[in-house]
Amino acid sequence: MKILSFLLIQANSATEALPDLAGEATGEATEMSISFLQLAMKGGWIMIPLVLLLTLAVYIFLERFLAIKKVAKNDDNFMNRIKDYIYDGKIDSAINLCKSTNTPVARMIEKGITRLGRPLEDVNTSIENTGNLEITRLEKGLPLLATISGGAPMIGFLGTVIGMIRAFYDMASAGNNIDVGLLSSGIYTAMVTTVAGLIVGILAYFAYNYLVTRVDKVVHMMQTTTVDFLDLLNEPAN
Repeated sequence: MKILSFLLIQANSATEALPDLAGEATGEATEMSISFLQLAMKGGWIMIPLVLLLTLAVYIFLERFLAIKKVAKNDDNFMNRIKDYIYDGKIDSAINLCKSTNTPVARMIEKGITRLGRPLEDVNTSIENTGNLEITRLEKGLPLLATISGGAPMIGFLGTVIGMIRAFYDMASAGNNIDVGLLSSGIYTAMVTTVAGLIVGILAYFAYNYLVTRVDKVVHMMQTTTVDFLDLLNEPAN
């Protein structure tokens, strides 16, 4: 019975100690927690260009996404109406339809219609030249987005080098009184800027490739419409 009483007393003591241990662990976890903004500020001044690049990348992506989405709509009825107007000899109506549609495809067809009566090769050349201009407009900002995807990680690595240099400098200045807290500032700069640069670069890389894919779809639609229009001009000759 004495042994059983002793075990019960020890168990009660351990149970009473558990809340204290849990409270201490929670307090330590709270003290060790750090917000995302505080962590980002540990990166130093290198974070400023990275934030600017991220803002610019988001702006380019949203602006190009909306612009490409606007012109990527394929109106099957457009070419049918153009075909009817040309068969009926209503060239002015066909041109007005192209102007009111206001898409890259419509502008290409409009240029081709204005060249009616000339050799088919001249018509094709004028359409291709207009198409190249439209593709250039669609790709506006994409080279800059590609530059951000490659440049942001390099800026992050620059912050890594600066942070390590700072850490070694603090270590050398401390002499024999080296402390982990003394080195933490430089290490924070090195690690945070690396992560930030990679995040910006990866986001810009995926955004760039997504927009390129969307542009390619629009280009394919433009090529298909051009072929249909040239076939339309060949039909009366057959």
